[in-house]
Amino acid sequence: MMGERDRRRAVVTGGAGFVGSHLCERLLDDGLVVTAVDNLLSGSESNLAHLLGRDGFAFVRRDACAPGALADLPGGPFDLVFHLACPASPADYLRLPLETLETGSSGTRNALELAERDGARMVLASTSEVYGDPREHPQREDYWGHVNPVGPRSVYDEAKRYAEALVTAHRGARGTDTAIVRIFNSYGPRMRAGDGRAVPTFVRQALAGEPLTVAGDGSQTRSLCYVDDTVAGIVALAESDLPGPVNIGGEEETTVLDIARRIVKLTGSASPITFVERPGDDPARRCPDTSLAREKLGWVPRVGWQEGLERTIDWFAGRAAA
Repeated sequence: MMGERDRRRAVVTGGAGFVGSHLCERLLDDGLVVTAVDNLLSGSESNLAHLLGRDGFAFVRRDACAPGALADLPGGPFDLVFHLACPASPADYLRLPLETLETGSSGTRNALELAERDGARMVLASTSEVYGDPREHPQREDYWGHVNPVGPRSVYDEAKRYAEALVTAHRGARGTDTAIVRIFNSYGPRMRAGDGRAVPTFVRQALAGEPLTVAGDGSQTRSLCYVDDTVAGIVALAESDLPGPVNIGGEEETTVLDIARRIVKLTGSASPITFVERPGDDPARRCPDTSLAREKLGWVPRVGWQEGLERTIDWFAGRAAA
């Protein structure tokens, strides 16, 4: 029987976050020993409650940006380092602008130094927001983007763009084994109802019988990707030798207004749809070209929007009833 020391070992920064907690669960199910690191600024220990006590899992409450924060973690040496720590929703990165930038800089450097020390493969969770309000559609990995460096979203956009540059430089200068995944509009259970993103906001409002607040006229588009598919893409990239960046996201482009209408229908809500002011620099279109992930990783999204939204609604409804 394989002993714990024979099992592959991974560390996940931001492990108590939405995507991070799902990634921890997937890695444990795959037989890895997993150490999750999170300072709980935007994550929640409740996301990991079902994993606490599982064989091979450890949670460390710590700021991944602090000097030496990742140098003495339990569970090492590591084979994989996943850097997911970062406030990812508008509500969070606007509330925590300096912390967001620090996570992209110091946090990424700490993750890279850990990977270099242990000879691990390091995967940076980047974002579709590096493309800004794109002038190319759909967005391919070789598109450089259209980003306002001093706009309201710049703390998140530029933190991720800098993190990508740092990972690329570390790979070239130090030979660190790295990969970059660009995540598009992931959604699912364990999102926070008040995090400002469309799906959890609309679901919460619909279940409460409140008006669904659509920004602008709702014609801006998004491409939703259920979290299980997002995590499958991250793991597939980690198990490959691709440096990236690689887009991981849903293939169906739909308007924000249509997302709201779908959620009203699936919840059976009588909530009306109302329109509110659209935030500055809100991208007009968002849809990934996922050809690279398909061809090189064999990755395709498997959970359709209706199934994914039904699972998400059921999770939120269960929490409301508890």
